[in-house]
Amino acid sequence: MSLTLSIECADIVDFTCDVLVLKYAQAFYGADALVANLLRPNRLESVSPRPSKYALLSSEGKLAAKNVLFVGVLSLYRFDYGQIREFSSYSLQVLAQQMPNAEHVAMTMHGIGYGLDEKEAFLAQLAGLFDATHAGIAPSSLTRITIVEKNQGRASRLKQILEKNLPSETISEKQNQVPPFSPPSKIASAGLQSNTKPHIFVAMPFSEEMEDVFIFGIQGPVNAAGFLCERVDMATFTGDILTRIKSRIETAALIVADLTGANPNVYLEVGYAWGKDRPTLLLTKKSDELKFDVRGQRCLVYKNIADLAKKLEADLAALN
Repeated sequence: MSLTLSIECADIVDFTCDVLVLKYAQAFYGADALVANLLRPNRLESVSPRPSKYALLSSEGKLAAKNVLFVGVLSLYRFDYGQIREFSSYSLQVLAQQMPNAEHVAMTMHGIGYGLDEKEAFLAQLAGLFDATHAGIAPSSLTRITIVEKNQGRASRLKQILEKNLPSETISEKQNQVPPFSPPSKIASAGLQSNTKPHIFVAMPFSEEMEDVFIFGIQGPVNAAGFLCERVDMATFTGDILTRIKSRIETAALIVADLTGANPNVYLEVGYAWGKDRPTLLLTKKSDELKFDVRGQRCLVYKNIADLAKKLEADLAALN
């Protein structure tokens, strides 16, 4: 039996499949919140399983997927690369028991909205799928798994990662078909030792105009230099998410902070990094925006995204 892995740019509500798999991170976020409110607007507790528990229910025509599986996981700030791998594998194990005739399973991407490295999180999710198929604990009728991503740019990047990291001899030209074997070497380690891999923590404003700055000006060079690239939106997540932010700053090989716009959360993260004596690289597009307490520090001033990528690449080469 061959298994087709694919990435589709689509709205999860409109995507047709036998079962849609979502996590419940002890609170609702994003796609899981949207789907839960469509299915059980007045009974959210029925789709709010504790970690390692699950809720499987018919969509009753309220979305294109025939069924929805909510899998309980740890709270969001603790749902790291290893947890993504376990979630991915466990979900197929549950379906093997509860829906062995499921042929097409859809999932969303995890980790990006709360700070994990895009590539590493995706590889960890793939690794979990391989774990389940290799162990023979996936649904016996399963022939297709689709990762559904609404953001077109991210969907394109995920497709590139998939094509690059699956062995060419196991991929059909058009469908990314792979037999149920153990994960290829480039995927096998994802999620097992991810939190100990060298990482760079990025502090920067979360806004539409800064997204390309992060993806192409920072994330690209950081990944190319062999580091995980992580950032967390402090304006969106509060409470215990600060524990993860502090932890990843404390263990980062470098903190890259874009001070463009003088965002107070970015300055707070820089201050914490300095307090923990972590190496910090400051960036800005407008040097006249710098506050008095950083004006005496070295700051990389960039003209555009290409200029930033070139200058950051040079700095990271010195770091290695």
